[in-house]
Amino acid sequence: MQSKFLSAEAAVAMIQNSDTLALMGGGGGLMEASCLFQALEKRFLSTAQPRDLTVVHALGIGDKKDRGMSCFAHEGLVRKVIGGHWVWSPRMQQLARDEKIAAYILPGGVSSQLLREIGAGRPGLITHVGLGTVCDPRHGGGRMNASADADLAELITIDGREYLRYIPYVVNVALVRGSAADEDGNISFEQEAANLDATAIALAARACRGKVIVQVRERLPRGALSARQVRIPAAWVDAIVVDPEQRTSYAVAYDPALTGELVGAARREAEASQVRQSDEPFTERQAVARRAACELFEGAVVNYGVGVPDAVARLVAQRGELDRIYQTIEHGTYGGSLLDGELFGFARNASAMLDAPTQFDFYAGGGLDIAMLGFGQIDAQGNVNVSRLGGLTVGPGGFIDIAQNARKVIFCGTFGAKGVELETGDGRMHVKRQGSVKKLVSEVDQVTFSGAQALERAQKVLYLTERASFRLTPDGVELFEIAPGVDLQRDVIDQMDFTPRFASTVTVMPQSYFRTQDDHFGALRNASVIEKA
Repeated sequence: MQSKFLSAEAAVAMIQNSDTLALMGGGGGLMEASCLFQALEKRFLSTAQPRDLTVVHALGIGDKKDRGMSCFAHEGLVRKVIGGHWVWSPRMQQLARDEKIAAYILPGGVSSQLLREIGAGRPGLITHVGLGTVCDPRHGGGRMNASADADLAELITIDGREYLRYIPYVVNVALVRGSAADEDGNISFEQEAANLDATAIALAARACRGKVIVQVRERLPRGALSARQVRIPAAWVDAIVVDPEQRTSYAVAYDPALTGELVGAARREAEASQVRQSDEPFTERQAVARRAACELFEGAVVNYGVGVPDAVARLVAQRGELDRIYQTIEHGTYGGSLLDGELFGFARNASAMLDAPTQFDFYAGGGLDIAMLGFGQIDAQGNVNVSRLGGLTVGPGGFIDIAQNARKVIFCGTFGAKGVELETGDGRMHVKRQGSVKKLVSEVDQVTFSGAQALERAQKVLYLTERASFRLTPDGVELFEIAPGVDLQRDVIDQMDFTPRFASTVTVMPQSYFRTQDDHFGALRNASVIEKA
């Protein structure tokens, strides 16, 4: 049998004009086939080939500069992008804004699951996820600019209930990544920090008679991998490129704690070393995190989003309470210490790593007790926008899949933006300067989370900020808490584009949330006083 091992240049030469490419990866270089991306970019810049590609990816890929999706961000190279998250490539965002490409978004989980359905030859993905949001054809159909002229989903009814059918497409090329390949072409993920949707992507390309191109760090002898280690079998693989410089992330060459390989005493030692105090100064982030952490209860299955929610994850770890909840992230990881910033999606010493489509199945089936997510805008009806901000395509990532399915959804973030000056640490929140951008608006620019759908599904929804706390009611958003030191009229009501409902009793949050020293008031160990979602 002919060897499947090729140079990167020879592998990307298999990509033809107008092909549809399915990519995998997460921000910060998580499971990114960087060598293949760069080889394709080099080919295009040298030969102007291939052209007019369609590129599909479920999560954000890149470094917000030149890597990841930015390798594809050249006019003429791509004509259509269906992306779960766009912020990791400002260059691709600009192409969308300038109408140089047709720009679409899909929920990250939907994107991964649809690839699995394509791989199985089924007629698309039928799901409730996305109803009432920008992905619903009644509210935009995933279109993010004028050049995007087709819906990615259609509304259907089964047994009297509405669903979306996300429409399948042909995958011509899969660009995926693993850790190692043996001589036969079997692929292992043993030294990767996640599985993501690699298997679904490869399966989709195979079912479409397309090409599966895999980047790995190491070439192994025949028989070196046990059957249990193989995640993509040789029968699915067309070409393998070995990149000995492949890194766990852009910032980390290799760390067995990130890949989940540590066991026994080595793991216990690594876990102990990760229990550390935050090196951040105490700010409104930690204040909101303390308030949000009071909603946790022992045994809860929790997902944390990026931004202020990752401060909640850090707080739980600092308090030594990680073993009292089931911590998950959409990339497929359970447990461990979550990393944040550009390394969001990585976890040190995770307890389990699943394929992303399976993780999203768990979420879609109602497996999450609590989701803690950020927000860009909130409106009077409780709708939230994170997918289009300041005229730029942002995309939801896993936000829609998570927010629409958790029993309790807690949106955590700062009350205003752009120029806000706050001081805290003495038990009070002091607003020194109001921001020029209001985040609580009369109507969101785009619906990424539907308040109406949440009410229909009987979800409990909170909106927590450093100044006030709100909740969703059948009559709209209701204010029920205010921070000590905050002037309700000047610092809250005057900084909103709508007047909220008011609870019969508006309480003042405990000063302990706003002191530099964390005295664990309302911490998870007091879970008996917290209502279970």
